Amino acid sequence: MGSVRNITAVGALTTLVVGATAMFGTTASAAPNVTPQGVCGSAYKTVNSVPVGSLGTVYLTYNASNGKNCVATIRANPGTAKAMSTYIYVPDTDEWAGDSGYYKSYAGPAYVYGKAHCVSWGGNIANVYVSVENSNCAALKERRVTEIR
Repeated sequence: MGSVRNITAVGALTTLVVGATAMFGTTASAAPNVTPQGVCGSAYKTVNSVPVGSLGTVYLTYNASNGKNCVATIRANPGTAKAMSTYIYVPDTDEWAGDSGYYKSYAGPAYVYGKAHCVSWGGNIANVYVSVENSNCAALKERRVTEIR
């Protein structure tokens, strides 16, 4: 039952991020060649990533000194602003963070404390959505989903 509730919570978070994109769309820009460390901070090391089709990548990073995870969705080819999002959720603590809007090169950063916890995370670029559930923990098998809407 807890698993169903967590999946529902992640689905609800994705819907919330997408809805916020529609309601509060903003424009941000960054120089080409944006890196996860440039978005999250130099102390954050990339621990996982998932492609958003051919449009870009969502990166999961971790800072061992403070126990925080950070996610950022980075476009492969910055340009005209597109709907983008990034989110991260810690099921054990029910903590989540996200960012969404109309961006030229990246969405994020979004930070949560994740030391010794599984995390679920993802994002979108335009109509391609990705999610990774039960990530970066030995206890559960990771599940990846890519959707085109």
